[in-house]
Amino acid sequence: MANVTLLAKFRAGREGLLRQLASFGAIGALNFVVDTAIFNALFVVGPVKAQIVATVVATTLSYFLNRHWTFRKHERSGLRREYTLFFVLNGVGLAITAAIVGVAKYGFDLHDQLALNVVRLFAIGVATLFRFWSYKRWVFGKEVVPAPAVVTSGTDATGTEPAAVADAAATIVRTVPEQRSDREPVRADL
Repeated sequence: MANVTLLAKFRAGREGLLRQLASFGAIGALNFVVDTAIFNALFVVGPVKAQIVATVVATTLSYFLNRHWTFRKHERSGLRREYTLFFVLNGVGLAITAAIVGVAKYGFDLHDQLALNVVRLFAIGVATLFRFWSYKRWVFGKEVVPAPAVVTSGTDATGTEPAAVADAAATIVRTVPEQRSDREPVRADL
C-alpha cells in the first residue's frame, strides 16, 4: 500500500514538473519573439539601446508570466524581492550563454557563423535549465501544497460519518470529570 502511495506521489510530481517545464518553455518561446520584435523595431536608435529595451521588456513579461502561470502554486515572498532576484538570475543565465559562446569562439577558435549559432543554441539550453532551476529554488520558493479536503458529509474511510465521530468526541469530553487545581490530581493507578 505504501509503495502505491509513493508511486502515485512520484507520478503526480513528475506530471507537475512536466507541466511546469512546458509552460516555462512556452513563455520562453513567446519572450524570444517579443525580444526579437522589440530589438528589430528599435534598431534605428542603435542596436545596444534596442537590445537593452528588448531585454528589460522581455524579462519583465517573463517574470509576470512565470509568476502567474508556471510557478502559480508556489509561495510568494514579495514582488520587489522576486523581481530583483529574477533579473539577477537572468543576468547569470546571460553570463552562462556568453561564456559558452566565448569559449567556443576564442578557446576553440570557431569562426563559422553556423557553428557558432549551434553553440549558441546549446548555450541557451544550458542557461534555460539554470534559469528554471534557480527560479524554482530561489525566486518563487517552495510549492504550496493545498490542505486535504475536509469531508463534511458522507462517510470517511472507515465508513463512519464525520458528524457521528464529532458527536462521540463531544460526548467523551463532557463525561470526563474536570480536574480542579484546588484538589489533588486524579490518579490513574487507583
